[in-house]
Amino acid sequence: MKKPLLPRHLLAAAALLLLACAFGRPTPPTLYLIGDSTVNNPNPPQAGWGNVIAAYFDTTRIRVRNNAKAGRSTRTFISEGRWKTTIDAIRPGDFLIMQFGHNEGSPPDTTKAGRRGVLRGTGEETKSLVWPDGHPETVNTYGWYLRKFIREARAKGATPVVCSMIPRNEWKDGKVIRASSDFGKWAQEVAQQEGVAFINLNEITALKYDQLGPVEVKKFFPGDHTHTNEAGAIINAESVVDGIKANQKLALRKYLKQ
Repeated sequence: MKKPLLPRHLLAAAALLLLACAFGRPTPPTLYLIGDSTVNNPNPPQAGWGNVIAAYFDTTRIRVRNNAKAGRSTRTFISEGRWKTTIDAIRPGDFLIMQFGHNEGSPPDTTKAGRRGVLRGTGEETKSLVWPDGHPETVNTYGWYLRKFIREARAKGATPVVCSMIPRNEWKDGKVIRASSDFGKWAQEVAQQEGVAFINLNEITALKYDQLGPVEVKKFFPGDHTHTNEAGAIINAESVVDGIKANQKLALRKYLKQ
């Protein structure tokens, strides 16, 4: 005995439901942020620029996920599994902004001071280490780690953006000291080599600091010369936004608030 057919009105409703599911509103893209405490600092009065930058985006059209972590370098962001968590979550159409450099400077080794250090430059040099528990580690250059982030994000269909690190509250001859001879320079070189967007966050913010002068800028650094308060984080976030707006080819621009 055949089962009775559904009434026509129920069939129509079911068809409309299927169409709604098939052609429903797409999931908005996500902007992922990776970096150190200057990007994500949940310890008031300090704040990272990633803690405030969502206010500049239309968050009904794009989500912002701040995966940066205090104290991390490009090397430890990977070795601790934080990059795996981020890259596993990235989907086609997403965006990735990376800003590292503050924690990379120590000679790389297995000591507390050296565990974050990387090889300087952008080349393919490596250094082999063996940790006290016997496991080996190959340490690469700063540029190598940035290329890893860029290439793996691109492979997932995301748009990577490289930022130079924010300037510290350090002055010479009346101007903020730039990172244009080391980490800022290397970040720009890698972005150019890989053909991805580069935001010279170090220079954009340094120019603003130069205009304000050391007395005013000191107000942004409540505890040391690296970590800003919320007011300083806002200046840095606005510098990131300035860099996004200046790049006509960067699709991330369309998600900024008008």
